[in-house]
Amino acid sequence: MRLSTITNWAYGATVLLTLASGTTMLLASGAEEQERAAVAQRATFDQLTATLEEDVYRLTEQARGFAITRDPTHVVAYNRERAALRSVEDRITHLKDAGADESELAALRQALHWADTLTEDQERAIRAAQAGDDSTARTILFGDEYGRELDRVAAQVAKFQYMLDQRTDNAVRSATDSARQWRRMSEITLGITALLFLFVLYFVLKQRILRPVVRLSDVVTRLAAQDFAAEPPNFPQVDEIGDMAQAIRIFRENGLERQRLEQERDVDRTMRDLLSRMTQRLQGCDSTQDLVDVVRRFTPEIAPDFPGRLYIHDLRRNMMVEACAWLTPHQSRTEFLPSACWALRRGQTHKPVGREMVDIACEHLDDGGPISTICIPLAAQGESIGLLYFEQPGAVASDALDRTEKYLEMLAENIGLALANLRLRDALREMAMADALTGLANRRRFDAALEQQVEEAERLKTPFSCLMIDIDHFKRFNDSYGHDAGDAVLRAVGAVLRESLREQGFAFRLGGEEFVLLMPGFAIDQAIERAEQVRERIRTLKVEHRGQELGPVTASFGLAVFPDHGPADTIMRTADAALLRAKTEGRDRVVIATVRDGASALA
Repeated sequence: MRLSTITNWAYGATVLLTLASGTTMLLASGAEEQERAAVAQRATFDQLTATLEEDVYRLTEQARGFAITRDPTHVVAYNRERAALRSVEDRITHLKDAGADESELAALRQALHWADTLTEDQERAIRAAQAGDDSTARTILFGDEYGRELDRVAAQVAKFQYMLDQRTDNAVRSATDSARQWRRMSEITLGITALLFLFVLYFVLKQRILRPVVRLSDVVTRLAAQDFAAEPPNFPQVDEIGDMAQAIRIFRENGLERQRLEQERDVDRTMRDLLSRMTQRLQGCDSTQDLVDVVRRFTPEIAPDFPGRLYIHDLRRNMMVEACAWLTPHQSRTEFLPSACWALRRGQTHKPVGREMVDIACEHLDDGGPISTICIPLAAQGESIGLLYFEQPGAVASDALDRTEKYLEMLAENIGLALANLRLRDALREMAMADALTGLANRRRFDAALEQQVEEAERLKTPFSCLMIDIDHFKRFNDSYGHDAGDAVLRAVGAVLRESLREQGFAFRLGGEEFVLLMPGFAIDQAIERAEQVRERIRTLKVEHRGQELGPVTASFGLAVFPDHGPADTIMRTADAALLRAKTEGRDRVVIATVRDGASALA
């Protein structure tokens, strides 16, 4: 039987007994209330009858006082008290309202009539005294007849009070007996209720509730302290305790699940913090090498069990080149064509071995065994600029693998964005530092490069050459063939200068038809030889514009070498002075700066 059924029966019996006990207690209280009402009524009647006797005696005293002293104040007082008296019916009605019955009222009404008779004698005596007949007044008020009437009034009032006492005693005695009986019945029902309560308390609470609840309480306490290792007891009975045990088991399972979710949330928060910190570092990178260092440092923390590589697209060679690796990956070559990776072909993540289906492996993977791989392209504006390659560990839960893949995709998105920003920044820098017409570095790049090479040459004590170049009679091309022809000549000369040095970035266009070559490490003999080679190549140029050959192109050269021609910081001015001499002496020649006093070249 379920506890609710047992307790419902016990509850119903207890309610019935409680109602019976309450009813008897109410009846006992009503009897006591009747007793108190009878006593209160007797007190009211005593007060009213005492007032009646007092009124009769006060009027008698005022009338006698006037008859003896002839003091008119007694008459005034008599008339005031006489006027205050109500009629017989008023006073009877008042007592009737207070609860007096007809026999009692009849006795009291007789007493009031006799009191009114006394009042008539008092008025007659007062009139005789006022007329000067003191003897008559005193005879009336002090005579035997007047005294007998006073005694009759007192006797009749005493009779009325006696009748009231008898009725009140009977009512009090009856109410007391009734209250005692009802109180005894209430005590009996209360005793039965207490016995029933003790039975329910022992059988239901202790045997069926207390013992199981004590065992469940220990489990609940441990579960409340997040100790989900606590095993709830098994109560197979079909009652509330069994339901409670089942609910506790469900609560424990929910707690275990919530604990697992909280752990996943903490891991997710940690990973997102790592990704956020990595993104901040990526945004602060000034070069591709900085980006590679950040990726090498943070990626093993974000995917601790996933070896991998970062590839960056080399546009010049059209190859995906490894920039860094972590956790020793076993497959994938260090360089491969973009077409060798399905992720780069399709522009989305590629996993050749998945949980649901098998896909085609990428060509850049070495045949090293069945290792699950993940290729995530790094794209910017629809163009693949890199690749993130990962190798999956052997045993990873599916949900953990899904979460890690999301982190890897977020990681790839951040790296791709940072790499695209670096490339855009480099492109903008190249555009700002390059001459749009010839493709050579411009004057801004030249100033920075000259300062760097001067500092390095003075620090290392190595030779450093500066060759100033100016196209001869350049204005003739513009005047004769137009500015487009002049631009064609400038592009052709720029191509010669760009190809004249093995090192990139040391040929500059300063403006107009003026160029300069910086040759770090070149001594004077090497510099002269290179200058003659450049001059000869310019002389042999065949420049055509709109199908017409523009004629011979020549240039003048001024060469200065550190330390032969003075301090490194004045090497450009010295070379410029030599260039002016070359133009003055006939153009199409190389003029070497003059060494004066064995120290410096002067312009």
